[in-house]
Amino acid sequence: MGNVATRLLSLILLLQTRPTWKASELAATLEVSERTVHRYMGMLDEVGVPIYSERGPYGGFSLLRGERLPPLLFTAEEATVLTMGANLVREVWGQTYGDAVASALAKLDNVLPDEMRAEVSEARHSLVVGGLARRNPTLWERSLDILRHSVRDRRCVRIQYRAYAREDETDRVVEPYAVTFQMGLWYLVGYCRLRQDIRTFRVDRIRYAEALPESFTPAEGFSVREYIRETLWPSPDHSVVARVDASIAAMVREEGHRMEFTEGDDGSVVVRFGANGLDWPTAWALSWGGKVEVLEPPELVERVRLAVEELSSVYARERDAMR
Repeated sequence: MGNVATRLLSLILLLQTRPTWKASELAATLEVSERTVHRYMGMLDEVGVPIYSERGPYGGFSLLRGERLPPLLFTAEEATVLTMGANLVREVWGQTYGDAVASALAKLDNVLPDEMRAEVSEARHSLVVGGLARRNPTLWERSLDILRHSVRDRRCVRIQYRAYAREDETDRVVEPYAVTFQMGLWYLVGYCRLRQDIRTFRVDRIRYAEALPESFTPAEGFSVREYIRETLWPSPDHSVVARVDASIAAMVREEGHRMEFTEGDDGSVVVRFGANGLDWPTAWALSWGGKVEVLEPPELVERVRLAVEELSSVYARERDAMR
């Protein structure tokens, strides 16, 4: 943990969470020795903190009954973390939590001393995070608001949903388990009564959402985090190998998250990465034109070859039509 002042503050806050703490419990929580805990207690007593101690197997340390100390005591770094966190919530959720963010920041600003307020203000202007959402969240703020309340209250929702690469919409009743923000997009995880299984829905594809009065009970033992990991971030089912021309090697290396690179003598690189399905690797290879040659797997090589032939025939027809 941090310095002595930080530990003393942590100790006070711990004492407020329950009636009695044993020295061994406090030592384990603060990651110090029991002797140090007793020393800290003496320091708190010296500055007037109303500490009560009782010896014996059922004894321990506690604040005097009825005593509560002000919890809003922050270091500059802690206040900066709270400010940045609030702004991140506003960036991701939009107006859904906009009023709460404004209120929280106003309360924080009100309790900070002048010198700390200036430091936090400087951090707010110099430590900037933005562009987390891949799409404008204001377009589905109403749906997000309905979904988050339905998740909290365990109430069913009716949604009109357009699936990937489909123009038609389906009407579904969903038992909403969670809403999750992954790689710039919002998702709803819940039990779909139409498909009679747990499904993941992209919120930007929900055309309409309506809260229903009917309640539900989540499936016993179901872990939303585990489901998200297995469905949104499954293990790759293809291993891709491609040769990248030296002229674009630096650009591919910068953009190539989770890719492995082997340098060639001529400045080219061989890149290796895992992929789920072949749609994205095909588009990735084609986006670099003739500067990328796919080597493996064979089915990806064939897909790229067929795509190149199709594009060539399209532009050949256009060229002939212009003659």
